[in-house]
Amino acid sequence: MMVYAPLGLWKTDMAKLLQPPPKFLPSEWHIANKNQYHRAEAQRSRSERLVAESQRLVDEIEKTTRKSQSDVEKKLEQRLEEVRFWKKEQDDKLEQLVYVTEDLLTYQARLVNALESMKEPLHITQMCLEYREKRVGIDLVHDEVEQELVKEVEIIRGVMALLTRTLEEMSEQIRLNRSAKYNLEKDLKDKFVALTIDDICFSLNNNSPNIHYSEKAVRVEPNSVSLEDWLDFSNSNVEKADRQRNNSLALKALVDRILSQTANDLRRQCDVVDTVFRNGLKETKAARDQLATHLAKVMEEIACQEKNITVLEKAILDQEGPAKVVHTRLETRTHRPNVELCRDVVQYRLLKEVGEIAHNVARLKEALAWAQMELKGLNRRQLILQEEIQVKENTIYIDEVLCMHMRKSIPLRDGGDQGEWAGGLCPDAVC
Repeated sequence: MMVYAPLGLWKTDMAKLLQPPPKFLPSEWHIANKNQYHRAEAQRSRSERLVAESQRLVDEIEKTTRKSQSDVEKKLEQRLEEVRFWKKEQDDKLEQLVYVTEDLLTYQARLVNALESMKEPLHITQMCLEYREKRVGIDLVHDEVEQELVKEVEIIRGVMALLTRTLEEMSEQIRLNRSAKYNLEKDLKDKFVALTIDDICFSLNNNSPNIHYSEKAVRVEPNSVSLEDWLDFSNSNVEKADRQRNNSLALKALVDRILSQTANDLRRQCDVVDTVFRNGLKETKAARDQLATHLAKVMEEIACQEKNITVLEKAILDQEGPAKVVHTRLETRTHRPNVELCRDVVQYRLLKEVGEIAHNVARLKEALAWAQMELKGLNRRQLILQEEIQVKENTIYIDEVLCMHMRKSIPLRDGGDQGEWAGGLCPDAVC
């Protein structure tokens, strides 16, 4: 439903819109004109004073500008000399750093070769331990040979760990050298550009053809540094390069000592292992020979026991005849008639004979059982001795044929022909 405003209120608003604009009085008109005159006069006076002041300012600025340009040229010349000095210092350090880094790369290759040469001796020693795990029976003992082999593995792994750490140090030192070299080269490149730029700036004058305005240059760059920071940065690069060079020389000396000492340690342990191998083989062969002697005696006793069993078995069979006779007599005498079937002396003696024969057979069978049991014991002992001899033969085969033969591929020790050593370690293999 629509709502309409009262008709009277609408007519009042329309009347206000149709009224004419207000008019000013004559006095107001005169006052406004005088104000315009006074303002124009004041504006002209200010302009005259500004012209005079501007001329004085131009003269002053021209003098100040000439003085400033002269001062800037002097400071540019000083700056060029300072940059050239630091550039010469960094050139010298860069040359030294490049030389010592090349040496480190050679030493790094020696360490890599030395570490690689550890793999074959470690493999041989581990294979010896694996082969010796195939010993059987009582020979699977943690003997002196195994102890020295385990020690050899530990020494080789210790040497490999030491070489690996030294190689990591070497790589890190090379990285630090390259970082210092990069910083020097970058700084030298920047200084060369700065020298070129300042040379150009030093040669500019008010009549140079390529001068121009640059609004963006008239400010302090947010990434600019102070002179003290620049000096510290230049000196820091020189000191860092010198420090890394000294560290590199110390690391080279350390690598020489490590390679020499580890080679001696490994060679000495190899000799120890070879010695205990020989001693162990001598002891094992002696034990095998003793077992063989006892085996021969046991086999001789087996032959004697077998003869004994044969005799006992024959004796038992020999009792069958008398036993049948006595049983036949007893059975036959049961046919005696009537009162003749008496328990006479013969009857009692026959019965006693049956008991005697049974008792004797029992004793023979008991002796036979003991003889058979003893024969079984002898046979078992024979098998045990044969097995033990086989165990010893297996141990001898493992130590002498497999292990010691394989260890012959390790370089000679104790004054033998060592060949050429890479920093104290044989390039091919070393134990």
